[in-house]
Parts: sequence; C-alpha cells; structure tokens
Amino acid sequence: MKILIVGAGATGGAYGARLLDAGRDVTFLVRERRAQQLQRDGLRFRDPEGERRYDVRAITAVDDAYDLVVVAVKAPALPAVIEQIRPAVGPATRILPLLNGMRHIDQLADAYPGHAIGGLVKIIGTIDDTGTVLQMTPMSAMIIGALDGSTLPDDVRTVFDVPGVKLAVVDDILDRLWEKWAFIASAGVVTCLFRGEVGDIIAAGGEPLVLQAIAEAESVAAAAGHPVSDETHAQGVQTLTAAGSRFTSSLYRDLQQGDPQEAEHILGDLAERARTHGVATPLLDATVVQVRAHEQARLRREREAESAV
Repeated sequence: MKILIVGAGATGGAYGARLLDAGRDVTFLVRERRAQQLQRDGLRFRDPEGERRYDVRAITAVDDAYDLVVVAVKAPALPAVIEQIRPAVGPATRILPLLNGMRHIDQLADAYPGHAIGGLVKIIGTIDDTGTVLQMTPMSAMIIGALDGSTLPDDVRTVFDVPGVKLAVVDDILDRLWEKWAFIASAGVVTCLFRGEVGDIIAAGGEPLVLQAIAEAESVAAAAGHPVSDETHAQGVQTLTAAGSRFTSSLYRDLQQGDPQEAEHILGDLAERARTHGVATPLLDATVVQVRAHEQARLRREREAESAV
C-alpha cells in the first residue's frame, strides 16, 4: 500500500519507523521545519533495543492520492490537516486517525464520509530536542477496526502486522476508543487538577477524589452507550492510585512544558457530552475551567509581551 503518515512526532515517527523496517511504502507529511530536519538527518528512532536512522520521503504538501492516510498529530492541528490531505484522498483511500478522544472521528466522518476507520495506539514516547523519536518502553500496540463493525479489507488488516507492533483488529473499536478516552480524561483530571504525579497525589490523601474522577469519566462513557469493561476499569484504578507512582498524563506534561495541548479535545468535549446525557461531573468541570484559565493566562502574557516590544 501507498501510505501517507501525517506527522512525524512521537506517534507518527515511532509507527512509521516500524513500517519502514518492514519495507512498507511510507511518505511523511510534515511542517517545513520538520521536513528540512528529516531530509537533512533522516528519521532517527530510539527504543529500548537501540537507535536506528532511516532515509525518508518528507513532503509539506500533497499532490497525489494514497491508499492509506494515517493522521498522527495533536488535536489542535486537525482542522488544518483535514484540508491538507484532500488531494491524498481518492475513492478507495482509508483514513486512520490516531488521536485521543472522539471528536476527531466526527470531524473526519463529516469531511470524508465512509473513509475513516478507528484506531488507537498504546505507546510511551516523545521526541527530543534533536528531533529523535524516543520509544521509552517496549510497549508498542495498535488496535484498529471499522467504525461500523464491518470487516476491514485485507490490505488494511495486514499493513500494520509488522515486527515491533502488537496488532489487534477488533469489531468493537468504538467501545475501545471510549475506554481509552475515559482513562486519559481521568488521568488528565487527576494530574492537572492536583498538579502533580500520581504517587504524590495519593500520599496527600487524594485517593477518594481520584476514584471520583474515574467514576465521572466512566459514567459519561456508559451514558453514551459504551460502558468501560471491568478489566479496563481495574487497570485504570491501579494506574491512578499506585503508591509512589511517577505517572503523569500527557496533557499535564504538555501544560507544564507550554506545548500544544488537547484539553478541549479530551476534557472539554467529554464535559459537553456529560451535559448532553445529564451526567454530573464536578471534578471534570473544575479541571476544564483550570486548563482554560491556564490558556487564557498564556495568551495574555503573549499579548503583553508583544505590546512591550
């Protein structure tokens, strides 16, 4: 298959490297600065087994159709990406978004009816100051499935069946997406509202509030028709109540570092759906206000800095 990966950060870079290892036909659609970096230095990828470098095709605009478009950007970039990929989407093109939450599914389905499939990844990664993609643990999994529960075409089913990726093809991908959303929203509430690592929050007596945050997110999922399984619930509780844990959510890390963040996509959208279904979510609502206030303060400081010049 002719594959376009939109974004070459932690997710796009890591899974792109696995595809390149397997000899897949991969092109990266990235911003100008990242394109120059990839053309100059190649894609550098490091996991627990070592570091590799790949010569890659990196483009900043699309002028041809692809069989598969993998969208691996953060949610704030999605509206622009939806327009950028129009030349890449032919009659049989499949679009696989690897974003958190659910809003992107609706946006892509509206823009490209019948083209989107569902997917999520489980990986702990980042990209460092040199542009090297870092996979920090051996975990590298992907779950994909048709949004309508039908069977995926064979070429889509096999394209990610490569060494280094634990692949699962399921017929309940919407349930899986909601389960992941409920967990990352819970993690975002816990670490952003209490501004710290899980171990410190638990040591401070926060376990009852952590459990409440989990219950709120899972109640919204259940009201939407996608209840979280007992196994996934237990895993979430274990992760977010572990004594001494250094765990923080990616949303919290992005806020701390001043990076583009997905608060509206992860928390704001869930709060809106909670209101639609009549589910009370006081901790979630408080966290939404906090992160919005953080963003307002950032914008104000930028305006003040511009005025001072």
